[in-house]
Formats: sequence, C-alpha cells, structure tokens
Amino acid sequence: MEVLIKELLESVVKRNASDLHLLAGIAPVIRVDGELITLSEHAVLTPQVIEQLTFALTTAEQKELILVNKELDFSVPFEDEKGNQVRFRANVYHQKGVLASEFRYIPSAIRTIDELNLPQILHEFAKLRQGFILVTGPTGHGKTTTLAALINEINKTRGVHIVTIEDPIEYVFIPNKSIISQREMHTDTHSYDVALRSVLREDPDVVLIGEMRDPETIAAALTIAETGHLVFATLHTNSAAQTIDRVVDAFPQGQRDQVALQLSATLEGIVSQRLVPAIGGGRLPAVEIMLGTQAVKTNIREGKSHLLDNVVQTSFDIGMISLEKSLADLVKSGKITRETAQFFSLRLNELMRLI
Repeated sequence: MEVLIKELLESVVKRNASDLHLLAGIAPVIRVDGELITLSEHAVLTPQVIEQLTFALTTAEQKELILVNKELDFSVPFEDEKGNQVRFRANVYHQKGVLASEFRYIPSAIRTIDELNLPQILHEFAKLRQGFILVTGPTGHGKTTTLAALINEINKTRGVHIVTIEDPIEYVFIPNKSIISQREMHTDTHSYDVALRSVLREDPDVVLIGEMRDPETIAAALTIAETGHLVFATLHTNSAAQTIDRVVDAFPQGQRDQVALQLSATLEGIVSQRLVPAIGGGRLPAVEIMLGTQAVKTNIREGKSHLLDNVVQTSFDIGMISLEKSLADLVKSGKITRETAQFFSLRLNELMRLI
C-alpha cells in the first residue's frame, strides 16, 4: 500500500494537480485547475484500502488521534521521482462511518508576488513594521500561497524573527536575512490559544497565524498587532467588507465595540482573492484589495461596514481594487472569458458596467 499511495501522490505532482481525494466507493480523484478528474486507471477504493493507504503515511500517534478524534490535519513530506522535496497537507476524516482522506499539494518552490500575478501593492505589505494583514477567500483559492509569498519576501529583504503557527506546516521557509520559527499544531504546540499566548515571549517581529478559527484566536491576533508586531492571518470570507463583519461578529454583543476599535487601530490591509480559470489553461488570481485608510478605519470603528464596498470602489488611485474591477481587467486583457468573470463576480451589475 505504501507503493500505491506514493504512486497517487506522484500523479498529483506530475499533473500539476492541487488535491487528491480518497473516498470509499469511487476511484481516486484529483483536482486540476479547479476541476475534479477521476483516476479511472485505478480501482474503486474500499474502506479497508483507504485505511491502509492513509496509515502508511502516519505515525502511531497520528493514527491514534485519527481514531479517537475522527479527523486530523497533518503534513506529509514527499520526494518526487526527480528527487525534489515537496509536501502535502493531509486532512483525514470520517464520512458515513468510514475513513476518507484529502491531500493538498504544496510545491517546494515558493513563488514570488510577481510570479503569482498579484497586485503590486502587496510588496508594500511586506515592508510594514506593524499592523494586521488578512488574506481571505474560499478554500482552495490560493490564500496560503499568497501568504507564503509575502512571508518569503520579508525573509529575503529584512532581518527579523518570523514566527508561524500552522495546522499543519505547509510551505517550509529557508532562513535568509530573517530567522524563522515554524510551529505545527499537535507536533510543536497543543492549540492555537496556547501558542498565541506564548508567542510574545519568543521575541517575534512578524507572526503568521494559519487560520483564525475562534474568538480567542482573533483576540490574540489583534493584541499581538496592537503591541507593535506585524500579523498575517487568513479567514474564509467572500469580500473585504464581509471580513470585517466576520471578525467583529465572532464576539458577544458586549465586546464588539472594543473589537471594532482594536481592528480599526491595527488593520493595514485585506486581500480577498479567487483563482479563476484562464483562457488557454491554468488559473489566475482575481484580487480585491482594501487598505486601512482613515476612511476605512472610521467606518469600522463606527460599525458602518456596509459603506466599505463603496470606499474600495472609489479608491483605485491609492491602490484599492474591487473584485469586479480585477475581473474586468482580466477580461479586457484577454486573459479570462466574460462568462468566467460573471461566474465569480459578487456584484454582476458593477462588473458589466466596468466591462
């Protein structure tokens, strides 16, 4: 079974897929450029085979956690047939009473902001000394890759201590001008809450939080940013304005004014992105950017998040961009189709006006 799981992971690398799914009752499935493709050359998977394939990659401790907790995130180091070291982020879970697995491919090379076709304003985020930067969007749309590009640019240009708290570690950074401490859930710490409580005693300059999952994590991130550090984090939201609501609404009613005040004081920018199919193959980022200007901070502080979309749409001259503007630019440059832009747009009328 160890040979078969390595063969499946190798298929992901060879075909430049993003994910591998192992589900009982079907053959293995990979995702290429956002589309699911069944590996019909392989047999239909049984629950027993999935267990054998999955546990061929786990330690005894990880196997016990899967059986007790019913699910687990962990990283899988892998050497492809060319001898390159790559990684997969694994999520093992139960569905309909049997085991299932999902593996996300993490390329060994960390691409730059320019190589990812991201807006130039992101270079300015990497120069900040303190503040709060959020990278948001749906699952599988490049948030981790964008954060890795930002962190690696800091690593190559500044002498700082970067601390990452991840579940699990995805991109592995090689220290350059910076020193880097990468902490993985379950292996290096028991919880985000515990790790974030101790991070200020680790002399950090930059802190990366893999995902803000609960009010305690959000509160800790805001406090770290308030105390003069540069904090990067992710959220699963559809737009910059929705991100503000998600952060504030995560707290009880009596705490929301204080959280809004903290957020308005620390926010430097929100990057909300989608990976959209390009003409000719592959995917390109469509990116909404909201900067922490005085107008944005005032609206956050006063609870007027419904006005933020308008601020973004009217502030293109200082580096902000709406998702619709980004999509329209991709259409006009011949990189994506009009139909693709319409499918990913949140405000169709605005998109059609811009096109």
